[in-house]
This record gives sequence, C-alpha cells and structure tokens, in this order.
Amino acid sequence: MRYLPHSPHDIQHMLKTIGVEDVEELFRSIPRDQRTEKPDESPGLPECQLRRYIEGLSSKNKVFCVMLASAGAPFHAVPKAVETIIGRSEFQTAYTPYQPEVSQGTLQAVFEFQTIVTELMGLDVSNASLYDGASAVGEALLLALRVHKGKRRSVWVSEGLHPHAQTVIRTMLHAFGEVEIRWLPLDGKTGATLLPGPVTSDVAAVAVGYPNFLGVVEDVAAVAVAARQGGALSIVSVSDPSHLAVLASPGQLGVDIAVGEGMGISGTGGMGGPGLGLMAVRDEYVKQMPGRIVGQTVDSRGNPGYVLTLATREQHIRREKATSNICSNQALVALAFTVHMSLLGPSGLKDMAVLSRNRAMELRRGLLEIPGVCELVSGPVMNEFALVFPKNAEGLRAHMADNGIFFGVPLGRFYPDKPEYKEAILLSATETACRDDISHTILLAKEFYREGK
Repeated sequence: MRYLPHSPHDIQHMLKTIGVEDVEELFRSIPRDQRTEKPDESPGLPECQLRRYIEGLSSKNKVFCVMLASAGAPFHAVPKAVETIIGRSEFQTAYTPYQPEVSQGTLQAVFEFQTIVTELMGLDVSNASLYDGASAVGEALLLALRVHKGKRRSVWVSEGLHPHAQTVIRTMLHAFGEVEIRWLPLDGKTGATLLPGPVTSDVAAVAVGYPNFLGVVEDVAAVAVAARQGGALSIVSVSDPSHLAVLASPGQLGVDIAVGEGMGISGTGGMGGPGLGLMAVRDEYVKQMPGRIVGQTVDSRGNPGYVLTLATREQHIRREKATSNICSNQALVALAFTVHMSLLGPSGLKDMAVLSRNRAMELRRGLLEIPGVCELVSGPVMNEFALVFPKNAEGLRAHMADNGIFFGVPLGRFYPDKPEYKEAILLSATETACRDDISHTILLAKEFYREGK
C-alpha cells in the first residue's frame, strides 16, 4: 500500500501558507508541451535498440577540443587516477558515516579533505563540504548573522560575486527573515568592489569575490580591515582553489570566513549537477558552521581514529533549531578533490596556477592586438578576464565553436540591462590549453574581424 502522509486538509493548509491556489500552480513554470500528462505506457525497447537510441542522442552533443571559459566552473586537467580511486567499491556511497566503527576509511578521507581546505584557506577549521560554491556563500552569510545573534540584520554583498550566487543569496536570506542585503557596486574602471564608507553597526558581514566574477583580484585585506573596524565578519568566495597556490590565502589577509567552489579540481562537472562547496572559518566560529566536521582522536589502544565531532544538522532532531538545514552530502566529490590535491601537492598546484595564468595572459595579449578589442576593466587578474569586442561577439563565439573552441561566456547573458556588456566576453585559460591552442584561437579571431564579419 502506498504511504500518502498528506491529507487534503494538509495540502490546502500548505498551499495557503505559501500563497498558492492549487498544486497545478506549482508547475506553471514548466511549459505544458514539456509535461507528461500520464505515465508512459510504451513496452520499452530491447537493450541493443535502446543503446543505439541513447548513442544517437549523445552524438548530438558538441565536443570542444579547447575550453576557454570558466565563469565559476573552471576546467582543469584531472588525471585518470582520480576517477580510478573514487570508483573503488568502498567509496561508491556518499552516505553520512554515523557509525565510526565501520566507516574509518570514509571518515579519514573527509578529515584529509578538511585539512587540505584549511591549509588552502589559511584558516583554522573546515567543514566536510557543502552543495556548491553559491550555497556556501549563503551559508557563510547566515553564519555571520547567527554569530551576531540577531542584533545585526544587514549584510553587504559585492555585485562582483557570480550572478547565480547572488540569486541563491537572495533566496537563502529571504527565508532567514528580515535581513537587508546591500549590494556593493563594482568600480566601472577597475572592476573592484566599492565600499560605500565605514561599515556600520547594523552590518553582520561583508562578502566579496577572490577573484570576482569579472576575474579581478580584489583587495581582500582592505575589505577585512573595514569589516573588522565595524564589528562585522569578512567573507571571501574563492572562484578557483588553484589560485591560492600563488595568491595570499584569505586567512593571511585577515578574513574570517572563506568559501569557494572545488568542482574544477574534482573534475566532476558531469556528475549530474552537484558542485563542491568549500568552507573554512576561524576557530571561534566553529560551532556555528553548517554541515559536519570530522575529528581525529585515538582509541583505547592509542591507534588513530576518526569520528563525527560536530554535526549540528536537522538529522539530529533539532529541526528549526538546527544550525543549518543543509542535507546534501558531497563526500564523493570532496573525495575526488582530495585525491587530486594529494596527487598535485603544493608544487603541482602552484605549477597549475602559474601555467594557467601564463596561458591566459598569452591569450589576452594576442586578442588585444585586434583593432577595436579592449579590456572591460583594468583591475589585476589571474587567469580570467573580460574583453569587449568591436562587434558581433556572438558571431565570433559561433565561429570559434565551429573550430572546436569554447570561446568564453558572453556577459550580456548575465547583465542584459548593461549596454556596455553587450559585446563583452568573459574568457579564461587553464593548463589544459597548450600554446598552439592559444595561437590558433588568436589567429581565428584576427581572421574573423579581418574578413569583416
């Protein structure tokens, strides 16, 4: 017998609470021609025919030989060894390891992940991952609000954060209650975040990107000082952890909370949706961290052991009193991150960052030689930057795609109300692009405009 926990009365009460007339209204965003009105009653296909059908669908995918885009999802070279290790049978579930007596391997892997993240961020403690980088920023802001115990109900957030992260922040803070979000604009010339003045006594946190969405490396130390002087917490969002091999860590710059996206290091863009949210904080905020933390101890015989040390989540029957209601375990993606970082080591990670920046600067210099191409902003960058093209930026991208090159992300998609972004493309290069790839890309761009397209 099916278990249907909601009575008609329950359903009507829930609909009234969220301000919706009926269940059908919940699906109004889905076009009617895309909905399934009744179950598929077809008899199915034999395996050989089904395989042929699926392969036919997959052949429609566009495969790019060269990736020159990031926009929050950097594309790094992840060795096959990572896939081999995380594919071992003992790692094929991401179930929360509540029972330490049978989960020592998983717990140790999570502990190693936390250790790597704290070393990268230069802070005291990390949690055992979050869903993605966007929700990690939202959780960091909620953490800051909890630290101030409701006495500060405003946060300053840079418009330099990824636009999708901004949307997530609005959603998460709306659910938290009466919280004012003050969006900090970017300097039109440098692309860096502009603080409106001293941080006021109602502000719980100031959040910026490092680098920001336009690729500009923010003056994080100045933001941290300003926040501290106003009694607020400073938060930075790291777009690519490899940058921290050459940039000063958030902790060194005085930051209180550092978050980021680790998917580029994990190489898990095809896993079906999840990213890898990173979070590290100073020790005094550890009890306000979302998710869970694995700690290391010793057993009665003096052997090392691992246990869930802090897990202030809804699964511990705290419900609305829980520190956080996140319930997505990214342990498998975090494991991939840990394996790759272990294979790289500090010197390998630095090589990755330096090579990525060198390739990006080669691409940038070559494209700026094209008449009419200019920088969108002048601030310092790592391996991501925005250029404005003289005309037909979308046509240029299509031309590149025909030649197997994924040529950046058009900023007009994210900022349709900013005419200065109409012909701007956000470009990025990593170690996956060789010098011949960069030279070929520049040549194609020059030919495109030389032919007057």
